[in-house]
Amino acid sequence: MSTPTGPAPGLPVRMPRPRQSGRHRRPDTVAAPQGAPTLVLAVPGTPGPAARALADELASITRSELPGLEAAAAFLDGDDEEFPTVGGAVARAAALREERYELAKAAGREAEQPEGPAAVVVPLLAGSDAGLIARIREAVAESGAQAEVTDVLGPHPLLAEALHVRLSEAGLARADRARLFTVATAADGIILASVGGKDAAQTAGITGMLLAARLAVPVMAAALDEEGSVASVAQQLREAGSAQLALAPYLVGPELPEGLLDAAVKEADCAAAEPLGAYPAIGKLVLARYVAATGVVPQPQESPAP
Repeated sequence: MSTPTGPAPGLPVRMPRPRQSGRHRRPDTVAAPQGAPTLVLAVPGTPGPAARALADELASITRSELPGLEAAAAFLDGDDEEFPTVGGAVARAAALREERYELAKAAGREAEQPEGPAAVVVPLLAGSDAGLIARIREAVAESGAQAEVTDVLGPHPLLAEALHVRLSEAGLARADRARLFTVATAADGIILASVGGKDAAQTAGITGMLLAARLAVPVMAAALDEEGSVASVAQQLREAGSAQLALAPYLVGPELPEGLLDAAVKEADCAAAEPLGAYPAIGKLVLARYVAATGVVPQPQESPAP
């Protein structure tokens, strides 16, 4: 979001990276170091068609952001050849690392016994959900392999950006409030809907404040799975002067129980945006959690000569 003369106050500014010309120019790309742990994207639910496509897209984003990274999507429930369970994916990562070590020894190459986690498991959750996180940790423990489970993706400014985009796509918010045009259906109050109970809604409120700053309208968090939460927040917003509400799912998608969002829309009597889905920033946040957990330093790669 920017003004006609520059970036909006308080928002990060992306500065262009200076480029060097000639044969000694700076490398343009980086890659994951050899032997880095596998990134396992832990997806709630079962591998249905929509969830499979989403998981595959997000794993692909992480690999494109960090070439050479071994990234696999896995589901909490169900199992198939392409998308194993979370525990199965962690076990596979450990077995593959051990196999490579043994092959290197057999070939006479110098090799060190693998240490540290074989996998880093990143929950595909925008916000905290104690029940789902506990199940992910349990699946990892039952695998018998060494792995680390990271924090969820939020709160984060990139999630506020993604929420803004989804609202604008649904015609419920301006794409850029700095441009002086109107959207007839733009909401003047936003219900930020999460799952995971009151604690999850409270944490979602941090991203809600960032979204409110972007939209210049009040944003309040509610728990979809907490009876009366959505209706209560809708009433508070209307009593505060908001006449046209919108519901913004603070959810990637697979963690959303079927029918829950439709019920909330009827309860609040308002329109809703789509879940975050495979918005590119989600993949980047997954990778950021992985890098923070492992301390992996991407290795520079020379770009091919022109």
